[in-house]
Amino acid sequence: MSYDAIIVGAGVFGAWTAVHLQRAGKRVLLVDAAGPAHARASSGGESRLTRSLYGADAIYSRMAAHSLDEWRRLSDASSLPLFHKTGALFFFAEEGAYVRDSIAAHEELGLPLQILTQAELTQRWPQIDFAGVALGLYQPAFGALMARRAVQELVRGFVRAGGDYRLAHARPSATDNAVLVDGVETRADAIVFACGPWLGKLFPEILGARLFITRQEIAFLAPPDGDDRFEPHASPCWAEHNGQELFYGFPNLETRGFKLACDRHGPLFDPDTGDRRMSGEGMEVLRAYLRGRFPALAERPFTEFRVCQYENSANGDFLMDRHPTLDGVWLLGAGSGHGFKHGPEVGRMMADLVLGRAAPEPRFALATKGDAHRRSVV
Repeated sequence: MSYDAIIVGAGVFGAWTAVHLQRAGKRVLLVDAAGPAHARASSGGESRLTRSLYGADAIYSRMAAHSLDEWRRLSDASSLPLFHKTGALFFFAEEGAYVRDSIAAHEELGLPLQILTQAELTQRWPQIDFAGVALGLYQPAFGALMARRAVQELVRGFVRAGGDYRLAHARPSATDNAVLVDGVETRADAIVFACGPWLGKLFPEILGARLFITRQEIAFLAPPDGDDRFEPHASPCWAEHNGQELFYGFPNLETRGFKLACDRHGPLFDPDTGDRRMSGEGMEVLRAYLRGRFPALAERPFTEFRVCQYENSANGDFLMDRHPTLDGVWLLGAGSGHGFKHGPEVGRMMADLVLGRAAPEPRFALATKGDAHRRSVV
């Protein structure tokens, strides 16, 4: 069977790329070694925050806003919700450059944004202790994406529409316009490798020193029984920039529990062999944070832990470019811990590159990917 495009990796970037190429009338094969949004994938797990606050990086504000429309349509067509419109709240100790730049970007793009004082924050969400907070930025149109379910629903729709999905091992070939699928060379006009934390393993000479795979810890807690203050109708998705670190969390989505994480980049991590148990140090960091911001949750039991990984570029920008020596081969990745929400727009942009409809975005070029990890995109 012949294909116009083969996508290696059925995570959020790869699946949306396959869908956009399919919409363009192309015959597409989507391949993954362990299944869409599987337990070790960066697209796996329960939920992801969607928001358009990015400081001066307005390119991501635009991408998030355009992606939200696609996510909402996919959710509306699904038997179970893929998007929960909880709103997204960011709060800050001071009105710094990130806040000012975010406000300016939203005004320029015409995106709704509420600027709230500490008193207004406390009145609206009394379950959060806003001591030391100067202001908040609230985006009522955004919220939470159900990550694993959303990717799996996307792949099911791709197959129902005539796309081919295969559970198989795929590796680069030394031949232009080809990939080895379970050891068999398979050809197409375009091969897109969208393999998340495995991308550097597949192309070690090109990407081994340019992608930084870090260990990230997440916890869920049981809200107080009979207390609806942490339910989605009463509590937003949220994040706090405190100048040093970023903490973020989700309400009790679908009764899974109150989700909490610290965005500090953990140690380097192997997605194949890394230990995915929560550390005692990580639990105490989260407990200490709860005591200050969410006192009603400070002593509530942890119910679940998850260890995943970020595949970071040097500064947090995505990678979307041609392979430097193999014709017809493309590299897509470096989600850098903030990529999931952008999946629909990343897929559209990647499809446009493959089809020759658009020029590459300079920020996403391979040449811009350094070998020193100093992430600036937040």
